[in-house]
Amino acid sequence: MGKGDDTRAAALSEATEIAARLGLAGLTIGDLATAAGMSKSGLYAHFRSKEALQLATLASARESFNDTVMRPALATPRGEQRVRALFERWITAARDDWPAGCLFVSAATEFDDRPGRVRDQLVRDHLDLLDAIAQVFRTGVSEGQFRSDADPMQFAQDLNGVMLGFLHAHRLLRDPDAQARARRAFALLLAGARNLESQAA
Repeated sequence: MGKGDDTRAAALSEATEIAARLGLAGLTIGDLATAAGMSKSGLYAHFRSKEALQLATLASARESFNDTVMRPALATPRGEQRVRALFERWITAARDDWPAGCLFVSAATEFDDRPGRVRDQLVRDHLDLLDAIAQVFRTGVSEGQFRSDADPMQFAQDLNGVMLGFLHAHRLLRDPDAQARARRAFALLLAGARNLESQAA
């Protein structure tokens, strides 16, 4: 990685922090230059517009999520163990107020009624996440650990709902029981999906 790549990576890390705290819509090259101690002209060489900066910040956050949550989960054995690994990595990151995870939640609210390239990318990112969760769940079906008639996309939607509820309770409400409640909800999801005939055998 060259000096230019290092500068861009450092700028995007700072941009993710700013956007998670203040909002992606308000992220500007000027604000980033001030926070990162860089020149505006230097940042313009990397990000030619506010929209380009926002899209690059989303891409950086997406890669961080994949590195922190998805790829380690996919390295675990297929089936329920992989689903559990996904949940554990995700809730640990969210509990620790991880900027990349918070960014996607806050940006979804900011851009849900703002047509444009940033909203379109957010939609793709959220659909990709649901597809990834559903695919992880399908491994449990193929391994015979989950019911063959279980709906993977419904499971993905429900798990995403558990995590959104956790973030709301943890960050906004400061509920000390937020993690325990999320874990109970996740346990109920798994219990409803398990293949009881396989377990009985």
